[in-house]
Amino acid sequence: MTRTRTLLMHRMAGSIQNQNLGAPVVIVQGFLGTTAAWIWGNFDHYLNFDSKFPRRTIFVSVGPVSSLHDRACELYYALMGGTVDYGLEHSEAHKHARYGRHISEGQYPEWSPTRPLHFIAHSIGGPTVIKLLHLIKQGHFGPSAHAQMILSINAISAPFRGTQLVYLLGERADAAPAVRPLSFGSILGKWVHILSYMAPLLPQALDFHGDCRSLTYRDISFFSLLKQLWTSDWAESRDAAPFDVSCQAVDERESDGEGVIDPNIFYQSHVAVMTRRRSESVKFHIPALSHIASPLMYISSRLVGKFDFSTLRPSPSFLAQRGDSDCAARPELDMGEEYWANDGVVPVFSQWHPLPCRLTRCRHLVDGQLDEDRTTPSPGIWHVNREEDAHHMSLVPLWTGTDRQKQWWRRLGQWLASVEESR
Repeated sequence: MTRTRTLLMHRMAGSIQNQNLGAPVVIVQGFLGTTAAWIWGNFDHYLNFDSKFPRRTIFVSVGPVSSLHDRACELYYALMGGTVDYGLEHSEAHKHARYGRHISEGQYPEWSPTRPLHFIAHSIGGPTVIKLLHLIKQGHFGPSAHAQMILSINAISAPFRGTQLVYLLGERADAAPAVRPLSFGSILGKWVHILSYMAPLLPQALDFHGDCRSLTYRDISFFSLLKQLWTSDWAESRDAAPFDVSCQAVDERESDGEGVIDPNIFYQSHVAVMTRRRSESVKFHIPALSHIASPLMYISSRLVGKFDFSTLRPSPSFLAQRGDSDCAARPELDMGEEYWANDGVVPVFSQWHPLPCRLTRCRHLVDGQLDEDRTTPSPGIWHVNREEDAHHMSLVPLWTGTDRQKQWWRRLGQWLASVEESR
């Protein structure tokens, strides 16, 4: 009897401790993000710095160049386990197999409304989680999937409303998803096909999740590979990451109701800015000279900061909704500088949240605002945090161990704890 009572007491104590544990955190990486934990560094120490019971961190592997739809499906099954199902309608529309790889054991199979998860998402990881929520609400994963499985969405430098950089790198501004020959995007697409062809021989870090497309040397001939190198059925399609961060794709998703906030989910975005206004007379932006130590970011930031949106066809909705006819020839006259201020990859307005401010609920916080204002969460509203003098990789994923990074992760851990206390 005494032994039985002791076992029961231990189980009760363990149950109480589990209730005190914070909800696990899922890390969703961005474009070409396959490095997982080794590049993210010692962030979890600071994320859990103020927690008595450290929360678990889960890195998931999704297609680094795949479309938001495919990435969201892979994210769901990476956590729950099972065979990745991209959906019959989607797979037929984009001419790839409906089913992908089988995951025998998910990383969090107990995922449910009573065991929800926090999501920390960098770059296109942000819209990937928004797509995941949208598919859950549409019933894509069946009746057992529910929106309340997502406790919070925490986005860093996310291109919710696209980025002009995709056009600068090769996407046709007048005919997306076509790609300009010999552009960076075209060359990258060819490398993706070559690496996918050799996938069975390559390490996990070079896994492009092309299972449903049958691109390896086991599936296609060398002649078929050459055809893909000439014109890619994947890279130059509407079912790939480059098109999904185009203004045209964003307008299509928003018109379908994607990005509408859920009143029970906590939302937070972190907006990195590395530029300043070129002059008082124009709204174009240039990077601060201090960022020249990151030459690629510095160059791309200059290009994004002076992009001509009038070259885009079809015209983005944010241009069509702008002012009078006098501004039609030069839309920059009627646009805020947030369309050119950027982090080297994503403009500020796109990092805020899905949908324009007038069509969602948002609260924009600024540096210097009281700590309690910046760390007190409310569900059903985007808490937008501006991070000055930061580029696309200043906060994550590249761990540099700066005081800024450490304090940022510590504040994020406090915010997640506050979310759990507010439920």
